[in-house]
Amino acid sequence: MPFEAIKVRMQTTVPPLSRSTFDAMGKFAAKEGGYGALYKSLPSLWSRQIPYTMMKFWAFEATVNYIYGSILGKPKDAYNKGQQLMVSAAAGYWAGIFCAAVSHPADNLVSKLNAPTKDGIKPTVGAIVKEVGYVGLATNGLPVRIVMIGTLTALQWGIYDAFKVYMGLPTTGAATAPPKN
Repeated sequence: MPFEAIKVRMQTTVPPLSRSTFDAMGKFAAKEGGYGALYKSLPSLWSRQIPYTMMKFWAFEATVNYIYGSILGKPKDAYNKGQQLMVSAAAGYWAGIFCAAVSHPADNLVSKLNAPTKDGIKPTVGAIVKEVGYVGLATNGLPVRIVMIGTLTALQWGIYDAFKVYMGLPTTGAATAPPKN
């Protein structure tokens, strides 16, 4: 968990804070008033990662089912593996759009909480919200994040399903639920 703060500091500090993660942790703790500062962004990090991951799986499954059921109109098994992989990649991109949108405000908070400041005073969540606003947290940089996360998620699902096909397993998604009694 403390590695997010170290990662951001190592990425954004010029010259670099350190070349070693553990050395950077010590320098960070000394500069920020103790090792507790490593956990400052943990609630924002969880607010980003938990909805992101939940959305990735739900949106992917819902999109695959929608593509087969409403757009293509035939069950998954009516298509060859290459076509199924195209559906997986398309559904992955669409799921990535949802992932980006739902996690973007918290991603902005995490970045701002961990970024170095010129005056050395670290902002609070309240100060960031006051400065940027809720709309700013939700929209600043969102189009770029959608392209990035959409592409990455499409690649993740596409590669995952390609590997499953290579191993002789079925592609992910579009499993029909058993009928309710």
